[in-house]
Amino acid sequence: MLVDRYFEAMDKVLKKSRTTNRETLEKVGEVIAECVARKGQVFIFDSGHLVQQELLYRAGGPLYLKKFEYSFSVKTEPQPRARDTEPGIAVTERDILKVAFAHSNVRPGDVFIVGSVSGNSANVVDMALAAKEAGCTLVCITSLEASPRLAPKHPCGKRLFELGDYVLDNCTPYGDAMLEVEGVEYKCFPGSGIGAAYTLWAMLACATESLLARGVSPTMLCSANVPDGMKVLEGQHARYQELGY
Repeated sequence: MLVDRYFEAMDKVLKKSRTTNRETLEKVGEVIAECVARKGQVFIFDSGHLVQQELLYRAGGPLYLKKFEYSFSVKTEPQPRARDTEPGIAVTERDILKVAFAHSNVRPGDVFIVGSVSGNSANVVDMALAAKEAGCTLVCITSLEASPRLAPKHPCGKRLFELGDYVLDNCTPYGDAMLEVEGVEYKCFPGSGIGAAYTLWAMLACATESLLARGVSPTMLCSANVPDGMKVLEGQHARYQELGY
């Protein structure tokens, strides 16, 4: 059955992640632990899909992990005009990001995680470059099977995997979708979202173990849906504000 084929394909992604990423996961866990132990913060920016929704403010997840989010909009209604540059090719957001980082809570020595399946979009590369310029340790998660086959869209000529201090593989295939299905024109069922989330939770497990080895017990969020959950969460937020972890 198709569902069994899906389970098998997803199992392969997860197994590959365990073997491919294991050494890097332990190294990144140490880096995160060192950062959090001195009251630094860990930020995450994902270009889409699952990761930001999955990892942030979850029961059992760390309060030290923060979303990096910014917005910029221009509203004009002219007659249709041709652009000087094709969107996403030569258009970058470096100046906007300089302002965003300057007004953010990001500090040198923080850890900054950037996720993108393709890793070649201009905005993703801009974010990675801005994080490095801000003095952060850059952790990238991308498809190491797909990204090297894609042309860079940023003027610097780099893709995400070429910029990270540490690079994790979401282990999804080129094109993301995993299965050929008879009667459907293109492959079905992406592996990147679950692959990335699985890998990053493993990263946080490594970080938690390393923190505990340092004598630091990080604030890991309680579920709001257990008895007195909301009251416990209030106390956890107060603990984090006091301790910084």
